Amino acid sequence: MITVLKLDLFTNSKVSINSKVTMFGVIFLLVLAVVPSLSVAASFAFISNQLDNNVSIIDTTSNEVIETVTVTGKPVGVAVNSQKSHVYISTPIGNGFSVLDANNFKLKRKVTTSNGALGIVSDNQGERVFVADWYENNIAVFDTHDFKLLTTIAVGQSPSGMVVSPDDRWLYVANRVDDSVSQIDLNTFKIRNTTKVGAHPFGLTIDKDGQRIYVSNVESDDVSILTTAGLKRVGKVKVGSRPYASALALHDTLLFVTNQDDTTVSVIDTQTLTEIKQIEVGEKPEGISAHPDGKRVYVANWFDGTVSVIDATTLTIMTTIETGDGSRAFGQFISQQR
Repeated sequence: MITVLKLDLFTNSKVSINSKVTMFGVIFLLVLAVVPSLSVAASFAFISNQLDNNVSIIDTTSNEVIETVTVTGKPVGVAVNSQKSHVYISTPIGNGFSVLDANNFKLKRKVTTSNGALGIVSDNQGERVFVADWYENNIAVFDTHDFKLLTTIAVGQSPSGMVVSPDDRWLYVANRVDDSVSQIDLNTFKIRNTTKVGAHPFGLTIDKDGQRIYVSNVESDDVSILTTAGLKRVGKVKVGSRPYASALALHDTLLFVTNQDDTTVSVIDTQTLTEIKQIEVGEKPEGISAHPDGKRVYVANWFDGTVSVIDATTLTIMTTIETGDGSRAFGQFISQQR
């Protein structure tokens, strides 16, 4: 028989409990008394509305638009910098990109590059942001402390989507008109490899282990799968009409691909490299991102001005959210804040 004094966390009084308890039970009570409750991270989806010149901010807990921020220059690309709590929005007509504060949703500054800014991505340490120039055929590299231009890297024709390897060593770029993907060494800012893929690649996705890259080929209606080491082609999967972008979910076991002309999202099993389903979404889907929990996928529907939310487990639509005119959100557009 052991007498345990348990602290009542609500009344701050002590209560005697006489009972047979195991040592495990004593430890459990002590842990409950001393461990604070954990805060739950909130995540937000930043949806660029090109024709409205603004960004809709969706609280992914309620799946409601909680704020709309004006971003002029026909916003398209989106990149989240979790380390700096920044969100970068490319503005091709605004000659550069805008920087939003991911905590208070305020516009912090505008950065000038050129009139072809489209794809945009941040490295994982949050130290650099990369901007693909559609017309100048280069990648501009900026420091995220003062947004000083560090260098420009010449690539193929009409660069669009980009991804950074998990270790921040490599940048991968889709060269749309050249039908290729380039691998750039971020230590030297030199191209290491370039590989031909399908017709007019646009969006790129890299897995969490940094082993595979998935390339959405708009004109050949397929997805190319490349190894990150050497850009070797390991497979190709036929999908719907004009695939633009993709996102991995459920621990990278499923790849979701937006098919712009079919108003669908293809679901690919990444083990068998087969399409297992097509899900109806809104008109002209383009941008797509997975929620940090890996169980939901958000799809920006360009012509509908909506975002479709897909349950990655059941492969069904959970809800559709009204956003703005010309919702594109090309890139990784979901952030996570505490």
